[in-house]
Formats: sequence, C-alpha cells, structure tokens
Amino acid sequence: MKKNTLIIILFLPFIMVGQVNFSFSSKSVSGTDLGLVDMNNDQLDDLIGISTSNIQIHFQQPDGTFNIVNHPISATYPPSWSMAVGDYDANGYNDFIWGSGSGAHVLQANSDGTAWSVVATSTDVFTQRTNFVDINNDGHLDAFICDDIDPNEYFMNDGFGNLTLYEGAQYATANGGDCTNPDDPISIDQVGVPGGLGIHPRGGNYGSIWVNYDGDRDMDLFIAKCGDCEVRRTNELYRNNGDGTFTRIDDIANLDDPINTWSSAWGDYDNDGDMDCFIGSSTGSEQHKLMRNDNGVFVDVSVASGVQACQNFYHESVFVDFDNDGFLDIYVNGDILYNDGDGTFTVEAQASTGLSGFGGALGDLNDDGFIDLFRNGIYENDGNSNNYLKVCLEGTNSNKNGIGATIELTTAAGTQIREVRSGEGFKYMNSLTAHFGIGTETEEDIISLIIRWPSGTDDLILSPTENQTLCVTEGETLSLGQSLVEDLILYPNPTKGILNINATYGFENARYTVFDMNGRQIMNSKFESNSIDVSNINSGMYFLRITDSGKSRTQKFIKN
Repeated sequence: MKKNTLIIILFLPFIMVGQVNFSFSSKSVSGTDLGLVDMNNDQLDDLIGISTSNIQIHFQQPDGTFNIVNHPISATYPPSWSMAVGDYDANGYNDFIWGSGSGAHVLQANSDGTAWSVVATSTDVFTQRTNFVDINNDGHLDAFICDDIDPNEYFMNDGFGNLTLYEGAQYATANGGDCTNPDDPISIDQVGVPGGLGIHPRGGNYGSIWVNYDGDRDMDLFIAKCGDCEVRRTNELYRNNGDGTFTRIDDIANLDDPINTWSSAWGDYDNDGDMDCFIGSSTGSEQHKLMRNDNGVFVDVSVASGVQACQNFYHESVFVDFDNDGFLDIYVNGDILYNDGDGTFTVEAQASTGLSGFGGALGDLNDDGFIDLFRNGIYENDGNSNNYLKVCLEGTNSNKNGIGATIELTTAAGTQIREVRSGEGFKYMNSLTAHFGIGTETEEDIISLIIRWPSGTDDLILSPTENQTLCVTEGETLSLGQSLVEDLILYPNPTKGILNINATYGFENARYTVFDMNGRQIMNSKFESNSIDVSNINSGMYFLRITDSGKSRTQKFIKN
C-alpha cells in the first residue's frame, strides 16, 4: 500500500541538509575493469583492478591508507566491459566473473583469498553486464552474462562448486531475427531455468539487473537493451515465478520500451516500499525515463519528476543516497539527480559535481558513511552532518554474500528499503554493503532493521545505533517469526542471576538463546537443566528463545 505523500513532506525539513561536494585525489589502480568491494571481510571497501594477467587489490586500512597486493592470474579473455564479484562457492572469499567480446571467465578464490584461478569459461559470448545471483534460489550463487549478439548465457551452480554453462535457446523466427522484417516476434512465453532469459536471436542484451520488483522474495530480471531495430532493443522484464520458471511480462508491466539503453537503475526513490526503475538513455535522441512502481505496473513520471533535465547520455545509471538525507539520488554518467523528497529531482550536472568522465565504482572509501566514487582516481564525498547506517550480510542458508536480500530500515520518518546486488549499472562493480542515509535521525528515531533473506529467514534488530556498519549473520538475531508465548514461564522475573524455566515441554534436546533488545545474540547453549545462569550479563531487558525439534518459543525477562 502506498504511503501518503503528505507524511513524507512533513518529515522532510528534519532530514534534509543539502547537496555534497567531492574532493579528487589521484589514485592509480592497475587494470581495465574496476570494483569497490570488501575483499577481506574487514567491513572496509577495497579497490579492485583487473587485467588478463593480474588482479590488483588496494586493501583499505583503518587509517585511510591502502595496502596494495598483486595476484598474478592466467586468463584468456580480458575484462573489456563489466565485472561482478560474489562468493559463489561460499568459502568466505569473493570470486569474479568478467568477459570480453569473445568470451568470459569465472575465477575462484582459494581457501584463504590469496589467489584466483579460472574455473569456468564461455568461448562464445560477447560479454556485456555480468552478475552473480541465485537464479533458482537454491542458496548458491549462479553467474549471469549478457550477450550483445546472441541469447544470454549463465553458469548454474550445483552447490558443490561445479558450474554448468547454459545458453538460452533462440525463439523461432521466420527471418532468423532480421530486423528489417516487421513480423519478428517478441517471446512472452514462460521459460524454465535453464531455458532462456533474453533469447532474441540477435542479442541486444546490455545491462542486466536482478531485482525483486514485486516484493515476493525471489529475484526477477530486467534487461536494458540496445540495438538497430525496435524488437532488438525493446527492454525485457522477467518475473520469477518461484518454481524455477520465469515469465516475460515487460508488456504487462509497461516496461517494454524500445529506448536505446545500456543500463537501468532500480531503487525505492519515493520510500513507498517497492522498487522503481530509472532507464538511462544512451543517446541524446531519446530522453531518460523514470518509471514509478504502482503494484507491479510502472507509471511514466519522467516529465513530472524532472529527470529529463539531465542531458548526459551514456551507459551508467545507479540509485545511491549521496547526501544521506534518506532519499535515493540517481547517478547518471557523472551527473547527480538529487532527490528532493517530494517526487522530484534536481539535476547537478557533471561540471558542478566534479565527477568528470562516465561512470565509476561506488562505495565508502574512507569509512565515513558517505558514498565515494572511484574511476581514474578517488572522488571522496565530503559529506555533511547527516547520519547513516551501513549493513553487511553473511548468509548461511542463503548465499554467503546475502545477494538478493531485502533490507528494511524503519525510522520515525518512514521505511527505506535496499537490496544487495552483484552488478548494477553497466560496467563497474559497486560495494556489497547496503547503505542508508537517515538525515538528522538518531538511535532514538530508529525503530527497526529487518533483513529478509532469500531463504525465507527474517532477522530483526531493534533500535540499532546510527553511524555504524552493522554486520548480520543469517538467523543469529531475533526472528520476526518468533512470538511471545504464555506457556513459557520464567521466574524469578526480574532475576539477579538464576533464571528458572517452567514449561509444558522437556529440555532433553533443546537449546536456548538470549538476545538483547537490539536483537543481538548474547548467549547460546544446550540446556543442562531447567535453569540458566544470567548473572554475567548486564542489567536490562532480554529475550529468551528456546528451540526444540525445529520449533521455537520466546519470552521476555529482566536482569536486575
């Protein structure tokens, strides 16, 4: 259900501070493809440069300096266009997928993240955007490749580290995909996986982005397309049916646009709980488009929103909150479209932002909570007085990076959502750490943080503190699915040390977990008796969860 716009406007004066400036510093990274991702699990984003013979990583240090490490590799195909990062084998270290106009590689990290080697190759793909994503939601990351001249390709992961390459079967055409024939069809049929996601015989697939546009917890696919005829360049939206099949619905969703585009940006710009779509035009003869998500059907608000005042056209479009005001801005090829919080955008052109050139990798390069950009140097976001919250994830039943998870942050001003994605925009690899700007709000205003994992697990953290990076492991905080029950009686309550449990069930195989009011795990052990010693925890209110045979019961208690 849509929020009342008046509520958003009402809170606006309390959370907006203003636009930001960027300071440039020279920083050279060896390689043609660039990324900005935490590569050593220290919650700091690192710089990545890739070539066919070397992976160079500049590891960000706590003092703001960088430790440069080179990792020699042997790869046939260079990373000519895009790169994606994700831990497909769940060994705790990120892997790579990249490609050129002739082929693509998947490279696997070793057991300690100190070397990478090619483990899968496609020898016949004109690589455009690449992504790591769990296509069939089995808990294991697959690798997706957009193909410019043929149907898309993808490596499916069997969960044991084995990757099998599939190419979508071309749909039949009377003319073999000749764009001069107006009868060249568009396939709207349901397709299985493997079966074909983007199967036009002449490709035109440029910017894939995996997004949960319908809020049903599985990842759908939008392909930004470019080509010399309308059918080849008509954008495609595939709805994930949740059963291993996809249905192409761009016509139903009003996203079947024949605009030439290399990438789209997806984010909840109006904070109403669903993902909206910005389609970045790659040519000045066609204008950018902003499509607002209204229950799965997209409404064209391009003119009213003011996004068409941006006259910078090329290939990079990403949603990001540069000024931490709680509303997503749009980064377009060096221009920033600042979100005014009322459904409109104010364009700050490249000449004013100082972000010269096109594109760049986005992340936090000095751990100050403001999003920076890296391309031919570091463009450090000078920030303002607004607050932030960053969230990094570690999946257990879901994939290791939590790619595909939706994160909901609720404050007094409303709810913001973010998704964890590997591969946005067209070329670069952005941070896997979710970022929220919260304006002048503080812990007193923050109500909850909810992580909705692809596995179906929900994690809840109550009133997290602002201006921190909060790392959450799947299932280790208080779950939304756990409710307080009357048959779980704790005494004495409040207690000074020993907490006794009187319940209608035994404790032979049960475990107990104690959470604080933020949902953080404090204690976890098997029962040895029907009492727990809590004398060593601080005074305050806590939740006790008892788990037995897959069922959980939860009750509150107070430690004096």
